[in-house]
Amino acid sequence: GTSSSACATVSIELLDNTKEAAFRFMNALQLCVRLTSLGDVFTGVSHSASSSHREVSPAQRKRLGIHDGLVRISVGIEDAADIIADIDQALGK
Repeated sequence: GTSSSACATVSIELLDNTKEAAFRFMNALQLCVRLTSLGDVFTGVSHSASSSHREVSPAQRKRLGIHDGLVRISVGIEDAADIIADIDQALGK
């Protein structure tokens, strides 16, 4: 396969919009790693409500769209098909 030459950060919000569901998803990933900050060359995931926005009140996080089921994915240089396959298997697809 080919590797991506550009990196991006995307966010997904899980149907079961809870912190527990977000951590189940992140723990199920095999290629993507859990990070405390985003921006590495490898694909990583972060739970914003527990990391970058942990000091923000729950009401303010809600206004900002930072829900408990929100997971940020910093897409790295791995093969796109491998990243998609990892996300699919973590979602139980």
